[in-house]
Amino acid sequence: MYHIRHRYFTMNNVVVGVALLIGASWAWGSIGVMQRNYDLQKEIDAKNRQLKLAELETQTLEYQQKYHRSGEYQELAVRERLTLVDPGEKVLILPPNSQAAKDTANASLSKRQTVTTQPLDGLQQWVNFLFGGNRRQ
Repeated sequence: MYHIRHRYFTMNNVVVGVALLIGASWAWGSIGVMQRNYDLQKEIDAKNRQLKLAELETQTLEYQQKYHRSGEYQELAVRERLTLVDPGEKVLILPPNSQAAKDTANASLSKRQTVTTQPLDGLQQWVNFLFGGNRRQ
């Protein structure tokens, strides 16, 4: 005990230990402040995004409001509701699709759906990316 006390608990070692504790507490506090600033900055960025989104929505609604007040929209709405036409316009009424046309559309749709590619593993995706394998598809 005497040997440890006089060898390790000298004034110089005590000062160094206290300095290390102060430095560690300062570093810990700095890290805490940096984390808090980072969290606050994330909140500010999120609020700014929400603000920009709200401004864009407001502008969109203002443009829609102006369009609905325009004579062009009012004319189109009246023509649609009352099925009116301008002088010189002709209405083209098409018959419903025949069964052959529906079968052709369904066949082309199913053909497009069956041409899907199999998922590639990670290595094959990198090889395709680096050497242009996706260009051929």
